[in-house]
Amino acid sequence: MAEEVEEIVPDSEYRGLVRHLPPGWRPYWVLARFDRPIGAWLLFWPGAWAIALAGHGADRWDLILWMGLGAFVMRGAGCVYNDIVDRDLDRKVARTAARPLASGRVKLKAAWLWLGLLCLIGLAVLVQFNLTAAITAVASLGAVAAYPFMKRITWWPQAWLGIVFSWAALVGWPGVTGGFAPAIWLLFSGSVFWVIGYDTIYALQDIEDDALAGVKSSARALGRHARSGVALCYAIAIGCWISAFWQIRPQLLALAALLPVAVHLAWQVARLRIADPADALAKFRANRFAGLLMFMACLVVGSTA
Repeated sequence: MAEEVEEIVPDSEYRGLVRHLPPGWRPYWVLARFDRPIGAWLLFWPGAWAIALAGHGADRWDLILWMGLGAFVMRGAGCVYNDIVDRDLDRKVARTAARPLASGRVKLKAAWLWLGLLCLIGLAVLVQFNLTAAITAVASLGAVAAYPFMKRITWWPQAWLGIVFSWAALVGWPGVTGGFAPAIWLLFSGSVFWVIGYDTIYALQDIEDDALAGVKSSARALGRHARSGVALCYAIAIGCWISAFWQIRPQLLALAALLPVAVHLAWQVARLRIADPADALAKFRANRFAGLLMFMACLVVGSTA
């Protein structure tokens, strides 16, 4: 039983699945966070939103599926890279000290090889997109590579993560239209603030450990104003999405499609218990459902434009 606990990080979701993998595979599965698919969902949704809002949610379901696979493997690759860079910091934080690299269960060379394999799968996904979308996707690599260092140099690494985790929107839109339009920049901007909001919630789990390790975060920067900060980010996100929808369908009825996601985000803020790490994790994970609500809104507006 003790060995099973050691094989997973504290907020792992699919303990049963990890337990049934061959022992030699488990650390690599955990290293890529495949046991915690919430990150892949959050990376995936902005791309799906863009395809749906562009009016191709039904006829380009194949591209949405490719986007999903790409989000799954590239989020895994990003996590491996992040842990390579952060392996020393991770040893100083209680929640991350058990990660495979930090704990020594995966060697550095093996981690680099695993990263390369995941990137090769990502390349297979990339060739499914047109040239404009593919070039845009490749352009994200610089932001991805820089992200692990942001927590060392800025109090707002969540803003950088917002750019990284919203980039799929800039890939999905040209993937079905061949170019860009004002609506996609508004959709992207709203997604950036959505990410800042939910990742600030996530960072609430680590405030004390981050302070000891010297790691910066928006949660530490906001302090007792964290709830207000998250509320402001979510409000700006909704404002940007209202503007994006208006570009596609300038009717008040179209904006009503955003009500479910707006109510859900308001619920997160109202019910958030700042000092409760378990609640912060639960509210963070709830954004998987928020992403689904936003996708449904984009599908409705895009298909009726």
